[in-house]
Amino acid sequence: MQQETTKTKYTDTELNEFRDLIQGKINMAREELYDLAGTLSASNSNGDDAAIAGKTLEDGSATFEKEQINQLAARQKKFIEQLEAALMRIDNKTYGICRSTGKLIPKERLRAVPHTTQTMEAKLKQA
Repeated sequence: MQQETTKTKYTDTELNEFRDLIQGKINMAREELYDLAGTLSASNSNGDDAAIAGKTLEDGSATFEKEQINQLAARQKKFIEQLEAALMRIDNKTYGICRSTGKLIPKERLRAVPHTTQTMEAKLKQA
């Protein structure tokens, strides 16, 4: 049996475990994105507030909240894209291989950050 440190890639069984984990995260992220989109469309339908005098402070607060929701939605979209890219790496059997060092990324790191493309060692060298 090979040792984990000498392996150069994960087995199909291991890749399928990661696929299930990633697919679950994608489903949750899409639900959150859907909720954020619903929040944005609900806040956009309150158009009467602008017509009422003296509402400028509340309008500013609402605008700030919309910006925050937009930022969260953009982050969520990027996260989904990164997870989908990880699924592609699983399909072409390059998942779990550090793009900087070529070493196998430890399972613990992939479970914590399944869309990562680098070992912690390589990530820390970037900083």
